[in-house]
Amino acid sequence: MAASGGSEQPQRVTTQTAAGAAPVLAEGADTAGDAAGGVLGLDPSAAEVHLTSRPESASTARRLALSVIRMWGLPQYADTVELLVSELVGNAVRHTGARSFGLRMRRRRGWVRVEVRDPSRALPCLLPVRDLDTSGRGLFLVDRLSDRWGVDLQPRGKTTWFELRVPER
Repeated sequence: MAASGGSEQPQRVTTQTAAGAAPVLAEGADTAGDAAGGVLGLDPSAAEVHLTSRPESASTARRLALSVIRMWGLPQYADTVELLVSELVGNAVRHTGARSFGLRMRRRRGWVRVEVRDPSRALPCLLPVRDLDTSGRGLFLVDRLSDRWGVDLQPRGKTTWFELRVPER
């Protein structure tokens, strides 16, 4: 989960409206921004945000997720959400061969859910982790740090998600 440095390249970002309209495409997205939707007005709590499947997209996904967590008034979950979003995005980028993936966040009474959707139907695999292992820890971390997680197969792809218990509104 190495964070990108200051040499981050602009990237292609899209969002799908809830009504199912055609995606809105933004070329050369500026990944700066702090408020929810600070990245070109994109808000994964309002609609699925589509990011190009490149390692640099993990930084944008983390930034978007942190914006939503702050907007929801849950800063105590920021570190966990940041780490687990990185792991799910890393898996989508490294193991699916997809051109893009989607990020979506939902909050319901007592829970926060983060979803990463990709077009691959290959299921992620939770592997045993030993002390000296240098890779393969992503789902192990998701399993240990989230309250629950899973994978929902879709007709075209899958959604890998995790949930955290949070104080009720």
